[in-house]
Amino acid sequence: MAFWVGALLVGLVALAFTWIADHAYAIFDAATGRHPWLPLVVTPTGFALLAWLSHRWFAQARGSGIPQVIAALESPTRRFRRQVLALPVAIARMTLTTGALLVGGSVGREGPTVHIGASIIHAFGTRLGLHGRRTVSGLILAGGAAGIAAAFNTPLAGIVFAIEELSRTFEQRFSGLVLTAVVIGGMVTLGLMGHYSYFGEIGALLPHGWQWASVPAFGVLGGLLGGLYVKLVLPSDRGWIGKLCAIRGRWPITFAATCGLLLAIIGLLSGNHVFGTGYAETRALLEGHPVTGDSFLFFKFLANVVSYLAGIPGGLFSPSLSVGAALSPLLSFIPEFDTQTGALLGMGAYLGGVTRSPLTGSVIVLELSHSPDLAIPLLAAGLIASTVSGWIAPVSLYHALAQQLSRKVEDARAP
Repeated sequence: MAFWVGALLVGLVALAFTWIADHAYAIFDAATGRHPWLPLVVTPTGFALLAWLSHRWFAQARGSGIPQVIAALESPTRRFRRQVLALPVAIARMTLTTGALLVGGSVGREGPTVHIGASIIHAFGTRLGLHGRRTVSGLILAGGAAGIAAAFNTPLAGIVFAIEELSRTFEQRFSGLVLTAVVIGGMVTLGLMGHYSYFGEIGALLPHGWQWASVPAFGVLGGLLGGLYVKLVLPSDRGWIGKLCAIRGRWPITFAATCGLLLAIIGLLSGNHVFGTGYAETRALLEGHPVTGDSFLFFKFLANVVSYLAGIPGGLFSPSLSVGAALSPLLSFIPEFDTQTGALLGMGAYLGGVTRSPLTGSVIVLELSHSPDLAIPLLAAGLIASTVSGWIAPVSLYHALAQQLSRKVEDARAP
């Protein structure tokens, strides 16, 4: 009952969040279409307000939400799990992420959806008296998996994500329950939305001839850029990044406003194409009708870094896919190169470089585009990217953030 009814609720909430978040960004996009200079006022003001709300009232709602779920899985105490996975925190994260999209933040909704899913099933299970460590871990895993599956309509990616990213291990006794939760969450999505693919029916073909040279090339590029992203956004107490983190910790609201202003300037330089998830720009590139220039890769990467450093709630999956797709034009010099196939390979490679979870990145791209022929080259590019990224940033982003979160809680409890 806990897994099944909880998964049903996750599917409904994920769909509602998707609708609200998409309409929030649509409002911002329409407003900037009429007034291109509007982000210079709205974005820094909105970032400052979101930072104030999250620091003053919802400290646990900052970030993407996935590190919080990982920390809850690894924590041995019920109190920590209740604190991190509290429903008010999940609702606050969903609300503030919607606010971030409303003011143009370069963030996604997938990470927050994972946190929401884990919180809903965890709360539902504990209300029914399920408190055993293994059982609670199964609840959290199922909720996170159902959340990513419902967010993208990618059930297989939800299962792989739970195994590869959330837990790194998998209890056999819970495999059926996690699978069932993902299936129910997927049924809700299909029942209410019908059969659809996030980026449409792309159906890209397997590379041939010289096109295979793009696979290791995308792996290296995605790994270098993904590792650089992790290096820039992961909190540290050393070097200039440490000084930047110290400034953010001392003046969080002013720092967030400055990040918002930088994002607005980047947006103006890019023709207002770096705000939000980047879905429209990515889909246009996949359809062979790009609406951005060659500089989009650089501007979107900076927009993602600035938005994450601001400390506002929001995920990084969709914006990362946008950056990955923008890698495609860089390899157009390869003979018989297909831009569409290249965009998908770039998406899988960069996502693998950022998250260090190549299997999850590959499966997500496959399900988003309905391009099963690309399974082997996508996985190869993702593995190369994950390896190269590890040379630049030895620690996994999500797990490093989860460990920092756990240490902060332990330090707060210390006498």
